Amino acid sequence: MMEVVFPILLVVVGMSVGFIINHLINNSKINNSNKKAEEIIDKAKKEAEKAKRDSLFETKEEIHKLKLETDKEIKEKKEELKVSEERLIQRENNMDKRDELFQKRELSLDEKEKEILESQKDIQAEYAKIEELKQNELEQLTKIAHLPKDEAKKLVMKKVEETMSKEIAEYIKEREDEAKLEVDKKAKNMLVTSMQRYAADIANEQTITVVNLPDDEMKGRIIGREGRNIRTIEAITGVDLIIDDTPEAVVLSSFDPLRREIARVTLETLIKDGRIHPTRIEELYDKVSKDMKQKIIDFGQSALFELGITKVDPELIEIIGKLHFRTSFGQNALQHSIEVAHLSGLMASEFGENVQLAKRAGLLHDIGKAIDHEVEGSHVEIGVDIAKRYHENDVVVNTIASHHGDTEAKSVIAVIVAIADALSASRPGARNDSLENYIKRLEQLEGVAKEIPGIDKSYAVQAGRELRVIVKPEEVDDLGAHKIARDVKEKIESTMQYPGTIKVTVVRETRAQEEAR
Repeated sequence: MMEVVFPILLVVVGMSVGFIINHLINNSKINNSNKKAEEIIDKAKKEAEKAKRDSLFETKEEIHKLKLETDKEIKEKKEELKVSEERLIQRENNMDKRDELFQKRELSLDEKEKEILESQKDIQAEYAKIEELKQNELEQLTKIAHLPKDEAKKLVMKKVEETMSKEIAEYIKEREDEAKLEVDKKAKNMLVTSMQRYAADIANEQTITVVNLPDDEMKGRIIGREGRNIRTIEAITGVDLIIDDTPEAVVLSSFDPLRREIARVTLETLIKDGRIHPTRIEELYDKVSKDMKQKIIDFGQSALFELGITKVDPELIEIIGKLHFRTSFGQNALQHSIEVAHLSGLMASEFGENVQLAKRAGLLHDIGKAIDHEVEGSHVEIGVDIAKRYHENDVVVNTIASHHGDTEAKSVIAVIVAIADALSASRPGARNDSLENYIKRLEQLEGVAKEIPGIDKSYAVQAGRELRVIVKPEEVDDLGAHKIARDVKEKIESTMQYPGTIKVTVVRETRAQEEAR
């Protein structure tokens, strides 16, 4: 029995021990697993905290960058607002100055109106006195002279007319002197300011162009066998070629700058090409003539770009470019028009007028000269037709029509352009004139003065800029001299055309002479 029980006990004990050992091993594994799990969890927590810290750091960096960019944008916006605010303040100041200027002008006009009203009252009072004096003298003359009333009336009227003519002449002289002092001062300041702000070089167009040659042998090739080459060039270009003893040079002579330019480019191209014969000359001339159209457009676009003028019809741009090849008394027509546009814009800004419209009117005032050799009529009439054809502003049309006084100026801009035109044309050296025209103009100027009664002699001096008139002292008194000066001025303005201004000086001299014997 014990033999059976003992093995059973051993088995039971072994199983118990095995169970216990297994339990211990499982507990150990569980503990190890728990430790590993805790380590993994700790590691995961650390990594999560590290990721969190990195994420927070990156977020902070991003926030910092956004803040810097936002601050920069805010700063730029503040600068823009500051600049805009300064501009607004400056505009407000300018508006205040203009308001102040207008107020001063209104006050000045009010004062002048008061003076005129007072002067009118004085004149009316003088007329009343004259009427009374006239009646008294009529009664006295009738009593003393026993003259008929009609004859007495004629005598009194003659005496009153003489008295009043002197008083009126004196009054007019005083008012003219006062007006001239103020008007001349303002006008001179405005014109000088405009001319100082725009100062362009004077460039006169000549009637000849010199083409340089690589050597004197080229002259013979240009002339050709029996002169056939030079005859062909002159025939197709309409330009005279002058080949003289001047070394390595040929002179092109023509009064038409466009023909002269085409001939110059054609001749220079022939010289570079080396093939000079009638057929080649004709081919190059045709090619240069076609290329010149683009060059004309370039001149027109350059003028518009310089003046800042936009929205111009392409055909009108080409007509503007043609002005480069037209001259007036040696002055380049396009350069003159650009100069008038600049001066018009400057004066318009002084007057508070539309600067762009003034520049446009100044540029187009002589547009008729671009095609006056192609179309019949004066350059004024042609210019008006061109402006209407391309739907230019009515102010521009009126400016073209009135800049020579043919039509009444209907706007301030039209008057400004006429002044700018006279300034550009009258600058010393701006224009050339032939000796014959110069002498005729001086003779006409002196003849205008001699037609007025009371004038003894007249002399045109300072190249026709001044007319000195000597009156007969026994026929003209001091007040009459002022009237003669005004009459001469008005007659010159109505009968003559001239650039700039002409100063009229009336000289009255009384000499007492005796001979001792």
